[in-house]
Amino acid sequence: MPFYVYAQDQPDVADQLEALCEEHWSYMDGFDSRLILRGPTVSDDGEEHTGSVHVVDLPDRAAAERFAREEPFWKAGLYRDLTVVAAEVLLRRETAADVPYTLVIARWTMSARPSGDAEQQGLLGAEPDSRLTFVAALVDDGATGTTGVVAAVRALPDEARGLVRPWADRLAGGRPMTLTAQRWERGGRH
Repeated sequence: MPFYVYAQDQPDVADQLEALCEEHWSYMDGFDSRLILRGPTVSDDGEEHTGSVHVVDLPDRAAAERFAREEPFWKAGLYRDLTVVAAEVLLRRETAADVPYTLVIARWTMSARPSGDAEQQGLLGAEPDSRLTFVAALVDDGATGTTGVVAAVRALPDEARGLVRPWADRLAGGRPMTLTAQRWERGGRH
């Protein structure tokens, strides 16, 4: 089952992150075939690392928690917050290196609408905008309802929010939500 794993950086840890970068990549290399999406969130100007995003296919929540807590940046205390949520991938396209992306996230109280086939839910329409490269519904561990959405969009934050809003509105089933957007880059060894 895929899990969305997000870790937010502690303040002023850039030098420490850089020092552990190879250890982090080596750790992630062990999960390479299971990584669906990976990369850092960055500041608005793209200059500062602000966190790490991974969508990784693992057998269960316990394995996802281990994946997150054994990661070298987490073990070194360089992250302040950690989120691990089951996910259902609805759209996945290849992302390009060195292209600016925005990560858009929304969370809500659990929707009674079950997750499931995106086409059956009317989420895809004729052809999703090509700038949407990744969309996943965040779900409860039993996949009985949605609790949010995460998307990677090849656009700046304001435009990216607009492209993700229809997906979020349908998945949330009318529940109130706020779409947050932050810059994101494809990660891994380039």
